Amino acid sequence: MSEGNWGHLDKNQIQRLEEMLIVVDENDQVIGAETKMNCHLNKNIEKGLLHRGFSVVLFSTENKLLLQKRADTKYTFPGSFSDSCSSHPLYNPLEMEERDAIGVKRAAQRRLHAELGIPLEQLSLDDITFVSRMHYKLQSDEIWGEHEIGYLLFVRKDVTLMPDAAEVKDCIYVTKEELEDLLKQEAKNKVKFSGWFHIIAKFFLFEVWDNLNDLNKFLKPDKIYRI
Repeated sequence: MSEGNWGHLDKNQIQRLEEMLIVVDENDQVIGAETKMNCHLNKNIEKGLLHRGFSVVLFSTENKLLLQKRADTKYTFPGSFSDSCSSHPLYNPLEMEERDAIGVKRAAQRRLHAELGIPLEQLSLDDITFVSRMHYKLQSDEIWGEHEIGYLLFVRKDVTLMPDAAEVKDCIYVTKEELEDLLKQEAKNKVKFSGWFHIIAKFFLFEVWDNLNDLNKFLKPDKIYRI
């Protein structure tokens, strides 16, 4: 890749592109590992390269949703509003443990701390609920894209936020009505949302929002939604 194609990426983001992600088949069975960079290049995605990821939707106890505005230095969907935290479990034994998605939950705990500064002692693995999985493919620009089986994780807890400016441009808590208004503003090109957040909002978020006291009917850990 030529220097010009790195575009907006900073040193931190370029370093993280060397991390090894979990490569899976369409049934989320582990078949190998590949660098984060290779997993997110459209040229490899078009050849079928598929990796495991996750999205965390975090609510306060007042039922307000934490939105993250991604840093302008992100390689996919820079400067876009998105769910509370999106990232990937790494190809290592701790984050590959399958039982109750415990490996993915560990990865989520790690990234919630790294991106949003949430103290590890404030957010245990038991606070993270695994809802289901989504298989989706998205283009961010002509170079970068997403092809993931993404684990949807829910948290409902009041936490301390100390965002890392290299990862997060801004973060805000919104009501359902405020989110609906923000989504309308996107149609007027006033704000941007990540592609996968649109998927979460369309298929899960608003229905779950009305039932935060009883998530059990939404828990489908064995299902993979093909979107």
